[in-house]
Amino acid sequence: MKKLVIVGCGRLAGIVADAVVKGLLPDYDLVGVYSRTASKAAHIVHKMQQHGKPCIACATLEELLALKPDYLVESASPAAMRELALPALRNGTSVITLSIGALADETFYQEVAETAKANGTRIYIASGATGGFDVLRTASLMGNTTARFFNEKGPNGLKGTPVYDDSLQTEQRTVFSGSAAEAIRLFPTKVNVTVAASRASVGPENMQVSIQSTPGFVGDTQKVEIKNDQVHAVVDIYSATSDIAGWSVVSTLINIASPIVF
Repeated sequence: MKKLVIVGCGRLAGIVADAVVKGLLPDYDLVGVYSRTASKAAHIVHKMQQHGKPCIACATLEELLALKPDYLVESASPAAMRELALPALRNGTSVITLSIGALADETFYQEVAETAKANGTRIYIASGATGGFDVLRTASLMGNTTARFFNEKGPNGLKGTPVYDDSLQTEQRTVFSGSAAEAIRLFPTKVNVTVAASRASVGPENMQVSIQSTPGFVGDTQKVEIKNDQVHAVVDIYSATSDIAGWSVVSTLINIASPIVF
């Protein structure tokens, strides 16, 4: 059995914990969780213990890594990913991350790659609310490739960001156009999927991103388009909630342990 821990104990972490309880991840023991909100960590621990599965809430990242986990699921934030990635990799712990936005920074990306290689560990980029990483990578390897990303959100999904104003509640508008690297700087928790798609293809500086706000729209549309001289592929996904991101972590964990990998 592989030891599994989670950093960030919100809704998406709950999906992973439920998958363990339901037997969808039979190769893993969820042994510890860490959250800056202690009550959220306690909730997951209680759920696991109700089903006879030992799990502890750790007070610090250091305490969590002292459990010597094989895999760490990060479902917190890009800031948390920047804090935990290198210590985890040096600890012999591979990381499955949803906060891919942290990897838009080229210096940090290279440091993560070098640290993982030196310690025999890996970073697994979960697909989150998008997908098609296989065809994106394949098309980009063929050369002469361009890629762009379209994201549609409701105005409430943009509250708390620099682009929000009340007129978005009645007016459809393109609120951002630029590169994935620029997008993640402006929306550090809103567009992680653009960085994931760019890392699978043309890179954060070359992936062109547009974000549209539509009044009354609920959920997210993520559409990534890639072209070269021989291939034109479009991956277009609508999700009403963020649950698909949590399930993408479950899928990644199954792939890691499976003799047949999709």
